[in-house]
Amino acid sequence: MKSGSKVFIVNKSAHDFSAAEEYGKIIFLSEGPVNRYSTNSMIREFSKAMKNSRGTDYIVPCSLNVMNSIACAIFAYKHGKLNLLLFKNGEYIERNHVLDGIEKGDEG
Repeated sequence: MKSGSKVFIVNKSAHDFSAAEEYGKIIFLSEGPVNRYSTNSMIREFSKAMKNSRGTDYIVPCSLNVMNSIACAIFAYKHGKLNLLLFKNGEYIERNHVLDGIEKGDEG
């Protein structure tokens, strides 16, 4: 396990996420069925769960696309980077992206 890192898993399901423990303490952002249209609730719940996240933590995308989008957006907004753990051939692979150098678009 990486020292002090957390692994935020978007939704707890029947999948075995134990291989992700190599990267840090597992924290589930949600569990079971979720209403895909309750985006405000997702933002509140995920923001609360990731309140003490650090730039060395990870997101495991799974479940609904909208949930993954919100979890990744919160993480990227807080840390200017995005650390993903993607499941491939029975194990997780890291993908790290620095985002603070990306040009922002027109806001109006």
